Amino acid sequence: MDALKIVVDDLSGPDIARFLAEHVQQMRSLTPLESKHALDLDSLRKPDITFWSAVDGDSLVGCGAIKRLDAGHAELKSMRTRPTRQRSGIASQLLEHILSEAKRMGFTRLSLETGSAEFFLPARRLYTKFGFHHCEPFADYQPDPNSTFMTKIL
Repeated sequence: MDALKIVVDDLSGPDIARFLAEHVQQMRSLTPLESKHALDLDSLRKPDITFWSAVDGDSLVGCGAIKRLDAGHAELKSMRTRPTRQRSGIASQLLEHILSEAKRMGFTRLSLETGSAEFFLPARRLYTKFGFHHCEPFADYQPDPNSTFMTKIL
């Protein structure tokens, strides 16, 4: 995986559209609709969102985004690794890149919402490894037994 490239993506290609559709479909299958916070393609194309794709050779293997909440605070969104490539270090490389870019963009805090179910345990472990800790709901989120909220000072 030495050829992993992480690039800002304008979300215009068919590969990323399919990849994100699979993500939204999977999240809907795991999480009650009122607790699903995965953004669809149109929602990710907003000007307050920066989106990255991780590409290994010709293959799209992961993605992630940040959404600006205010001048110093952003939210991590749409972190996903292709299921056949999970546990191979892609998410760590992607998260490292996003944290670095968020700092470069002037953010001082990055927060996220992820699921509280067993399925999301690897994601929660990844975020903890990178220094995120549990926090109260932020932005427009409300307390939800299906959600875990985490934050990190950059």
